[in-house]
Amino acid sequence: MPLTIRPGPLLPLLFLLLATACHKPHPATIAIAHATIIDATGAPPQPNSTILVDGDKISAIGPDSSLEIPSGARTIDATGKFLIPGLADMHIHLMGAGEPSGSREFILPLLIANGITTIRDMGGDVAQLKKLKKEIESGDQPGPQIFFTGPYLDGNPPYFQPSIVVVTPAEAYAAVRKLKSAGVDFIKVQSRLKPAAYFAIAEAAHKENIRFVGHVPDSISAAQASDAGQASIEHLTGILLACSSREAELRQQQLNPPPRKETPRQTSLRQRAWQQAVLDTYSYEKAQQLYAKLLANHTWQVPTLPLLIELAYLTPATDRANDPSLKYIPQNLQKIWKQGRVESLANKTSGDFQLRAKLVEASLKAVRDMHAVGIPMMAGTDSTAPNLVPGFALHDSIADFVQAGLTPLEALQAATSKPAEFLNRSSTQGTISPGQRADLVLLDGNPLENIHNTQKIHAVILKGKFLDRAALDALLNKATQFAAKD
Repeated sequence: MPLTIRPGPLLPLLFLLLATACHKPHPATIAIAHATIIDATGAPPQPNSTILVDGDKISAIGPDSSLEIPSGARTIDATGKFLIPGLADMHIHLMGAGEPSGSREFILPLLIANGITTIRDMGGDVAQLKKLKKEIESGDQPGPQIFFTGPYLDGNPPYFQPSIVVVTPAEAYAAVRKLKSAGVDFIKVQSRLKPAAYFAIAEAAHKENIRFVGHVPDSISAAQASDAGQASIEHLTGILLACSSREAELRQQQLNPPPRKETPRQTSLRQRAWQQAVLDTYSYEKAQQLYAKLLANHTWQVPTLPLLIELAYLTPATDRANDPSLKYIPQNLQKIWKQGRVESLANKTSGDFQLRAKLVEASLKAVRDMHAVGIPMMAGTDSTAPNLVPGFALHDSIADFVQAGLTPLEALQAATSKPAEFLNRSSTQGTISPGQRADLVLLDGNPLENIHNTQKIHAVILKGKFLDRAALDALLNKATQFAAKD
């Protein structure tokens, strides 16, 4: 049953003033002075620096002592602050909030308030996404720049909606052409595709010169997906299984469960035994072969670690039932999330939760090992899936990369320069240099010393618009007010 959120009244006055300000004249130049710049290129931090923003672009960067601030510029004293590029959530679902109001009333405000200036929407209605993107680009709606896939391509029956069911090669070619002509940035593949349909999608995407991304379908291997040209693999789908010495056998077990009728507990025990077998049959040699292939094919990974830790492998220890950020989530959505948590934790034994903890550790190890050989990684969340609060979850994703073994700089790059590289926009965004899009986040703490300092946001510069702490708090208050409605 689709989630519906009743539209609220017109934008609250405070947010309306913020949106209107995007159209008002502002100083020709904004000068952020005395900051420490962490440009995400890998260069050392640049203390005592000034950055000039003209319009929606960075115009100059230099030491405080040598860079002249133009007369009439708006100067921001950033003494003791740290400036990083705007953040990117490379796996999110804007339409999961209930339209037409949900994304505008609480998701976009939460994203901006958390310094997220670019997103990749990984499954939604094309018409709604194009409308929202146009509103943002015109300045009518404050928000990050959007790249999107549109509906999923999946087997019959599909897992989620909106989906286009693809069974035959002819349907695959038609679906890819349709989505390409509709203006999507990527094609999204889902888990129930059969091999013939999947490989036809891959061939069609290649011919139409559009990249395809998403899940590794249950019926094929991660190695096959990589060889087929899948540009990014989400949620580590197929990765742990592909590292098993019994991969083919376990895949068949997954695809062909017992025909007998099972109780929920029997189903749970069977799935638990399957997961344990995947872990028990880990093969270092198979893992290295897979990782070499992913590296050679330049197959990106978007592990969405918050999704795994806080939803797929939820345990009482990782349950965030009382997370303060839940106050930003609308009541009807909170009810769905709560029901999901209850069902995930119900009738589980300590053995179930121990296995889930082992699956998290195996996932973190896979991320660490893939990163070690050079496989590119991007941060993503899968918000608005249950327990994943938009905006806040991205900071969890960045921190999870550090838990997996990346350095704080590498984790930061997974949400800045790496997404820009994947989007083929490194020349215009993702780092801090003259000519780049002026998407920036000013922090009160050094994220290279403590990655959780990415959450200490002092101000956000969104396409050249300076949003101070008061403006960001207004966005959070807007989300809180919308969430409190029945």
